[in-house]
Amino acid sequence: MSTEVEHLKLMAKEAARRAYAPYSQFSVGAVIKTHDGTLISGCNVENVSYGLSNCAERTAIFRAIAEGVDVKSVDTVVIYTPTKEIHSPCGACRQVMAEFLQGDTTFMSFSEQGMKQWTVSQLLPDGFSF
Repeated sequence: MSTEVEHLKLMAKEAARRAYAPYSQFSVGAVIKTHDGTLISGCNVENVSYGLSNCAERTAIFRAIAEGVDVKSVDTVVIYTPTKEIHSPCGACRQVMAEFLQGDTTFMSFSEQGMKQWTVSQLLPDGFSF
C-alpha cells in the first residue's frame, strides 16, 4: 500500500474515533482528497430519530462544499470502519457521491482485516440525475 493511501486510511481511522454513534455502535470515518492534495475528513453523526443522522461520506462531502472546495476535483474517498467486514457505502451516500463527484473517483473502504476499492460509477451504475 502506498504511503499516501496509508495516510488517508489513518486519517479515516482517526475520524471514525470522533463518530457519534451511540445507537448503532457503528463508527465510520471518511476522508476525501482533491487533485491539489486538499484533505477533508468526516464522521458519522447519529440522532435518536435515525432519519436525521448523517454518514461519514456525506459529512466529508458537505463539509468540503461548505468550505468552498470544488468537489468535482475530488479524486479519492476513503472510509474506515473498525470491524472485521469491509463495508460499502449506503444508498444515500452513493447518490450524493454520484451527484457531486466524478464517476471515475476512487472509493476505498478499509476495515480491520482488509480493503476493497470501487469507482463512484461502479457503486451506483445508472444513477439518477437530471
